[in-house]
Amino acid sequence: MRTIRSFTEQALPIGTEVELEGHAAQHLVRVLRLRPGDAVVLFNGDGHDYRATLSQVGKRGCSAMIESAQAVHNESPLRLHLLQAIARGEKMDLILQKATELGVSEITPIVTERTEVKLDAERSEKRLAHWNGVLRSACEQSGRTRVPLLNPPIGLGHCLADLAPAQRAILHPKAEQSLSELRPDRDCAVQLLIGPEGGLSERDLQAADVVGFRRYRLGPRILRTETAGLVALAVLQAKAGDLAA
Repeated sequence: MRTIRSFTEQALPIGTEVELEGHAAQHLVRVLRLRPGDAVVLFNGDGHDYRATLSQVGKRGCSAMIESAQAVHNESPLRLHLLQAIARGEKMDLILQKATELGVSEITPIVTERTEVKLDAERSEKRLAHWNGVLRSACEQSGRTRVPLLNPPIGLGHCLADLAPAQRAILHPKAEQSLSELRPDRDCAVQLLIGPEGGLSERDLQAADVVGFRRYRLGPRILRTETAGLVALAVLQAKAGDLAA
């Protein structure tokens, strides 16, 4: 029997009954059609799974009795920050979903010189809310209890000026070094910059060079933006993260 997991943005004290609304209620009641007495697992981003039983179910929400808490230790020791040029529609959703499954800890959607997606303030806010929903759903499916930090969309120049110290990598098909030669230490931070569908412009590459990004190639073929970052994350996790043999 599969475990039903759902995210909720609230404290979950053991031995108390909590009201579930919004995404959690819709997921459990409208999508899964659960009833009072059904068991669920809730999480709120604090690193624990909370076992609970639905106590009441209504049209607009439901409530659950929190029975126990268990710490979950499945976060990667490698702190991966994906700086992803915004891709169109479902491509961006795919990137966010799979990056979460691969254990990324932080994601920044960036606007580069060749980024085709243009977001005004209103659209940016709506996309950010949608993308956060994608991350939470990916955590529900993959068993993660900590939702990756999703930063607001930002121009590449402003992003580069405000980065914390870390090892920095950028994919480029003509780079001399292979990504397999990057040897991040465990328990360290790595920032991975991925360009848009049309690739990073020379101006973007030079700006990244100035702040210490090193260029790496990833195999003999050119990968799409929705493929490149995910493959690179898997390579890094296999070398120094929680996929390492």
